[in-house]
Amino acid sequence: MRHVRDIDPDFLDLPLRGLADAALQRARDLGVDHADFRLERIRGQNLALTDGEVETAADSETLGFAVRVIHKGTWGFAAGTTLTPDAAAAVASRAVEVAQVASSINTEPIELAAEPAHRDVTWVSSYQSDPFEVPVHDKIALLAEWSHRLLADSRVDHVDASLRQVKEQKFYADTAGTVTTQQRVRLAPQIEALATSEGRFDGMRTLLPPAGRGYEYVPLLEAELADLPDLLAAKLAAPSVTPGHYDLVIDPSNLWLTIHESIGHATELDRALGYEAAYAGTSFATVDGLGTLRYGSPIMNVTGDRTVEHGLASIGYDDEGVQTSSFDLIRDGVLVGYQRDRRISRLQGLERSNGCAFADSPATMPIQRMANVSLAPAPDGPSTEELISGVERGIYIVGDRSWSIDMQRYNFQFTGQRFYLIEGGRIAGQVRDVAYQATTTEFWNSMRALGGPQTYVLGGAFNCGKGQPGQVAPVSHGCPSALFEGVRVLNTVQEAGA
Repeated sequence: MRHVRDIDPDFLDLPLRGLADAALQRARDLGVDHADFRLERIRGQNLALTDGEVETAADSETLGFAVRVIHKGTWGFAAGTTLTPDAAAAVASRAVEVAQVASSINTEPIELAAEPAHRDVTWVSSYQSDPFEVPVHDKIALLAEWSHRLLADSRVDHVDASLRQVKEQKFYADTAGTVTTQQRVRLAPQIEALATSEGRFDGMRTLLPPAGRGYEYVPLLEAELADLPDLLAAKLAAPSVTPGHYDLVIDPSNLWLTIHESIGHATELDRALGYEAAYAGTSFATVDGLGTLRYGSPIMNVTGDRTVEHGLASIGYDDEGVQTSSFDLIRDGVLVGYQRDRRISRLQGLERSNGCAFADSPATMPIQRMANVSLAPAPDGPSTEELISGVERGIYIVGDRSWSIDMQRYNFQFTGQRFYLIEGGRIAGQVRDVAYQATTTEFWNSMRALGGPQTYVLGGAFNCGKGQPGQVAPVSHGCPSALFEGVRVLNTVQEAGA
């Protein structure tokens, strides 16, 4: 059941309405076509320990507001930190001045897709315990205890432990009448054991993903600690993989990242149209393929979702005042939709945005960002063990590590945390130095089976980058275990010429 807390009273005590009214009225007086006001407070905390000793204990807080306008078809934007009505009105004036200056080089009038007014609505993410209410000493003590427990095993040489936390609060109002107040919490706990053996150095990380949850989530990490020394020792002793083509059973802890890079970014409509190209390129999945591009096998169904519980990109209303939703991107293996903001939706003649605008601070302008892009499981699908049992010669891949993908989201290569050789439907021990390589459509069309809901996990990351100047956004990707046939596997040591 979704657990909803109240928005912090000290945020609500800020002069939210007064600042918004002053800014929006000044924008109206200056003849804008549209204006929106966004005030944010973002708290962050980063704790990092090495071998049980504190390396980093950093707190941050950002508080400010922004005014965005469309004036005679041109964007204008300005931000400020002084929380008075006069200052808010002055920021609105600067935003209009920016639009006036930029109008001389604007060749394409800015219009927004329509959105109903959402008046005085609130949304809070689902969590029980606010991590910022837990004493820092208690968090450090827990990470240190876990670290020393691992260091007590002679097979572990070093331990890195970390906990990242964010609380994001936003107030939004626009000239159409929408007013939203929202609060969400997210955190990412992680432990990595490291060791050297016979000239090899490697690590083994926990798999618990970052999530839009409260401090109650952190203790779940403990369940993985006991296995880390055994897994790390087996990895260091494992033989190097023989390159070739293998059937792959890919765990959600690895597959989420492949989804992010080869589907999530590729189905951002601004990339597909060429409006986003400077940071990580455009997309092969261009609009002429909408409804016809065979993205993957017929069992492939992918949604963009900004509403899923505990999703890192989940929110009630985006940074353009659009109520969020879940929507299809790939249905039965065919490309059927894109992630969109209001401007890009209008350019394509679409009635509404699907709520994918996000700014990572009050000093940045909203841009089109990724929803929680997820691969649906097979409703009555098999367990991961049952998928493995059907493979004669293959590799089971667990955990994410490094990756590489081209500027059109088409040619890629991914590695992982650990790899298990499959022989005759059984796990035959770990192997090392594995990377799988394919094109996006080749890979997803090789998918032959999906695990059931019992294998589904919502993975993700805090730090998806996009835009210039760059912004980062949190995003989750859910998926089941999945079986892929005949995928090319490289030996990374051989490829490196080592």
